[in-house]
Amino acid sequence: MDLGGLLSRYYFSSFSCSVSSPFLLLQKLVDEITQMRPMPIKLQSSALSLMISSFLGSCRPLSIFIIRRLLSTQQKINSRKVPPYENADRSYMDLSQKFYESMKACVNIRSKPLARGLHCQLITTGVDISTFVQNNLINLYAGCGLIDDASLVFHEIELKNVFSWNTMIEGLIDSGRVTAAEKVFDEMPQRDVVSWNSMMSGYYRNGFPEKTIDGFISMVRCSTTLPDAYSFSCVMKACASLENLNLAFQLHSFSEKFKFLGDDSVDSSIVDMYIKCGTPDIAEHVFLKMPNPNLFSWNSMIYGYSQLYDAQRALELFDQMPKRDLVSWNMIISILSKHGHVTKTLGMFIEMCIQGFKPNSKTYASVLSACTSAHELKWGIHLHGRIVRMQQHIDAYIGTGLIDMYAKCGHFKKAHKIFNNLKEHNIVSWTSMIGGAIHSGNEVEAISLFKQMKEIPITSDQFTLATVLGACCGLKDIHLGTQIHGYSIRIGMESLIPVANALVTMYAKCGDICNANHAFKLMTFKDIISWTTMITIFYNIGNIEKAREYFDQMPERNLVSWNSMLKGYVQNGIWEEGFKVFVLMRQKGVKPDCITFITSISACANAAILKLGNQVVSQSVKFGFGNDVSVKNSIITMYSKCGQIQDAKKTFDSMVSKNLISWNAMMDGYAQSGKGNLVIDTFEKMIWSGILPDHISYVSVLSGCSHSGLQPEGQRYFNMLLKDERISPTCEHYACMVDLLCRAGFIEKAKDLIDKMPIEPNAAVWGALLGGCRIHGNATMAETALKNLVVLDAEDSGSYVLLANLYSDSGELDSVSDVRRVMKEKGIRKNPGCSWIEVDNRVHVFTVDDTNHPRINDVYKKLEEIIKKVEDVGMYSSNKAKAYHSEKLAMAFGLMSLPAWMPIHIMKNLRICDDCHSVMKLVSLVTSRELVIRDANRFHHFRDGFCSCRDYW
Repeated sequence: MDLGGLLSRYYFSSFSCSVSSPFLLLQKLVDEITQMRPMPIKLQSSALSLMISSFLGSCRPLSIFIIRRLLSTQQKINSRKVPPYENADRSYMDLSQKFYESMKACVNIRSKPLARGLHCQLITTGVDISTFVQNNLINLYAGCGLIDDASLVFHEIELKNVFSWNTMIEGLIDSGRVTAAEKVFDEMPQRDVVSWNSMMSGYYRNGFPEKTIDGFISMVRCSTTLPDAYSFSCVMKACASLENLNLAFQLHSFSEKFKFLGDDSVDSSIVDMYIKCGTPDIAEHVFLKMPNPNLFSWNSMIYGYSQLYDAQRALELFDQMPKRDLVSWNMIISILSKHGHVTKTLGMFIEMCIQGFKPNSKTYASVLSACTSAHELKWGIHLHGRIVRMQQHIDAYIGTGLIDMYAKCGHFKKAHKIFNNLKEHNIVSWTSMIGGAIHSGNEVEAISLFKQMKEIPITSDQFTLATVLGACCGLKDIHLGTQIHGYSIRIGMESLIPVANALVTMYAKCGDICNANHAFKLMTFKDIISWTTMITIFYNIGNIEKAREYFDQMPERNLVSWNSMLKGYVQNGIWEEGFKVFVLMRQKGVKPDCITFITSISACANAAILKLGNQVVSQSVKFGFGNDVSVKNSIITMYSKCGQIQDAKKTFDSMVSKNLISWNAMMDGYAQSGKGNLVIDTFEKMIWSGILPDHISYVSVLSGCSHSGLQPEGQRYFNMLLKDERISPTCEHYACMVDLLCRAGFIEKAKDLIDKMPIEPNAAVWGALLGGCRIHGNATMAETALKNLVVLDAEDSGSYVLLANLYSDSGELDSVSDVRRVMKEKGIRKNPGCSWIEVDNRVHVFTVDDTNHPRINDVYKKLEEIIKKVEDVGMYSSNKAKAYHSEKLAMAFGLMSLPAWMPIHIMKNLRICDDCHSVMKLVSLVTSRELVIRDANRFHHFRDGFCSCRDYW
C-alpha cells in the first residue's frame, strides 16, 4: 500500500477511535510507514505537512515527537535511490472511483481538514486530474464549507462542462452567495434544466421566492430548456410562500399542459401549494384524485383538514394513512395541541412511542405546549424527566418549551433554572423567559431580563419588543413604553406589524388613547389584529360608534373581528345591535365558534330574551358546540337569568364534565332565584367532587343565604372563607355578609363587621347597610351609611332614593326634600326605570308614565281594570305616585297579549319598589297567572298571592 492510501485509511479510522486511542492509532501508523517503500518523488514536503496537519487536527491531543519521528523516517527513505512509485494493478478509472467515494464520504461528515488532505493525496498520485475529478473536488470543498477553495478549483478547470458550472452554482447557493451564483449562471455558455433548477431552488432557500418565479418564467421562455417535475416543485413552493392564489391556478394549469399531472412530486406540491394559499378545499379535490398519494401529500392534507374542517377530521384522515413517518406524527400532535385537545395530544404522543417512533424536539415542543395550555404540570414534569433520559442535551427548542411550561404553570424559578442551564441562549429562549416573567406577574423581572439580554448583547427581534411592551402594559408605565418605542425606532423595527400592534395596545392600556390611535394611523401595513385591537380599545372606553366605524373600514375580517364587534355591543348593553351583527355574520357565511355562541347567549341572558336565546342554543348544537363546557356554562347562566331555573338545572346535569365556572353559574342561578338551600347543596356537592371554591363561589353561597334569610348558614360559610388561606375576602364578600345580617335584623352587628374589616369598605358595603336600614326603618344608621357613600363620592342615585323612601315611609317629608336637594346640587339624577317583556318574538320596552308604545292607551285601560280588581280584594290601596311604574305597564301588556296558560316574564333595570311588589302578588292572585320579574337584585316568582322572595329582597 502507498503512503497516501495508508494515511487515508488511518485518517478515516480516527473518526471511530475512542478518546484514549488516537495516540496509539498514530503510533501504529508511523510503524507501518517505516516499513513502506520510499515515498514517491512527486510528493512535495508541503503536501506531506498538509496531510499530517489534517490528520492531527482530528486526533488531538498528540505528542510532538511522533511528528518528528514520521518526518525523520521519510527523509531517510527519500535519501535512498529507489525506483519511482508504480502500481500497475490500479487503473486510472479505479483510482478516480476510489477518490470519488472518499470525497463523497468526506462531504457527509463535513470535515475541512480531511477535504484538504484528500486533495493533497490526489496530487501525490502524480496522475493527470480530469474534469470529472475536478468537479468532485468542487463538490467536496463546497460541501465542507470551503467555498473559496471550491472557487479556486473551478477557475483552474480548463475544459468546464455543464456539471462544473452547476456544481459551482450549487456550492455558492448553499453558502448563501446568491449574487455570485447569479454571476456564474449568467456566464454559462450553455444551460440545462439542472442549471435553472439550481438557481430557482437557491432563490427559494435563500428567501427570494419572487426570483424563483422569475427564474421559472425565464426558463419557460427559453426554448432550449423545458421544465421538469423538480422545476414545478420549486416554483410551487415559492408560490405557496407568497400565498398567491392566482399564480397557483396558473401553475396548476401549466403543469397539466406539460403533462406533469400524475407525477408524485408535482401532485404533492400542488396539494401543499393550495393549502398554503388558503384554499384547502381545492387541495382536498386534488388529493382525492391522486391514486396513491405519497407521504408528503398525506402530511400536507392532514394540516389542510385542520384548516378546512377541524382537528377531529384531521385525526380521522391520519387514521386512514397506509403508512406514517415522524413528520406525520409531529403534524397530528401539533394540530391537536394547537386546537386545545390536550388529552388527545398526550394520548397520541404515547401511541407514537408505542409504535416505535422516537420523538424529536418538535414533538416535545408540541406536547409541552399542550401541557402549558391546560396547566398540566404533572405531565410536564414527566415529559421533562423523559427528555433528560432520552435526549443527549436540551436544545433551545425544547428548552423554550420547558421555560414556557414552568412559567405559565406558576413555577417561574424552575423556568429560570432551566434557562440558566441551557448551553446556548438564543433570542427565542430570551423572549420566552421574558414572557414567562410577565405571565407570572413579575413585569419588573421581565424588564430586567430584557436589559441583561441587551448587555450580552443579543439583538432584539420583533417578538421580543412586542413581549417587552406587554410588560409596560402590565406596569401601566407609559414612560418606559415610550422608551421602548424610541428603541424600536432606532433599530428600525417600529413599523413591523407585531411591534406596531404592541405599541397601539401599550398606549391604550396606559390610558393614552390619542397616541394609540396615532400609532395605528402611522402603521404602513395593518393586519386584522391591528384593526381588531382598535375596535377593542374603543368599545372598552364606551365609544361603540368609533369601534363600529373602524369595523366597517376593515379591508377584510376574520372570525375574531366579528366576535370582537359582537362583544363590544353586548358589553355596552346594546344587545339589539349585537344580534344584528350575529345575523350579518351568518349572512356573510362566517362560521361561528364557541366564543361567538358564548357572547350571543350572554346577550340573550342580559336582555332576558328567552326565545332568541333558545334559537342561538340550537345553532350552537348544530355547529357542534352543544357539549362545549364554556358554551354550556353560558346556557346555564342564560336560563337562570331568564327565570328558567329548571332548564338551567337540566343543562347542568347533562354536562359530562364540569369545571369551577359550571358550579358557580348554577349556584348563582339558585341564589338569584332565592333558592338558598339549593345553593348550599350545590356548594357542598362541588367540594365533594374535588373542586375547590374560589372567591366567586363564596359570593354565590353568601348571596344565596342572604336572599333566603339563612343567617346561621351564611355565617358558617363566611367563617369558612376567613379560614381559607387560598382566598382573601374582598369587599364583595363583606357586602354579602352585611346584607345577610341586616336582613336578619342585626343592624348593629352589621355595622360592627364593617368597622372591623381589614380592608377599606367600598360603596357596595355601605349600600348593603343602607338597604338593610330601609327594610327595618333605621333612619339614623341609614344617614351614617349615606355619609360614607358621599365620602366615597358614590354617585349612584339608588342610595339616595333608598334614603328618601325611608324618610317618606317614616313621614319625615322635610328629610325627603333635603335628600332631593342634595341630589340636585350634586347633579345626581335618578336612573329612569324601564321594564321590558318579550311578546311574539319582539321585545316591548316600557318606561314610567310611558306614552310611546303603539298600544299604550289599551295598556293603561288594562292596568286600570286590573288595579280595580286588586282593590276589590281589600288588601291594597292605590298609590297615585307609583300607579304607572314601568313594570306595571309591562304586566298589563303581558296580560293583554299572552295566552292564559303562559307565565308572564318581565325584566326591570332597577329594584322593584314596595308598591309594585304588592300589586304583583295580588295580580297573581286575582288573575291566577304566574308572574316572573327579574329586577336589579334577584328574581321574583309571583304565584297565588305569594312571592318566592318571601318579601325579603
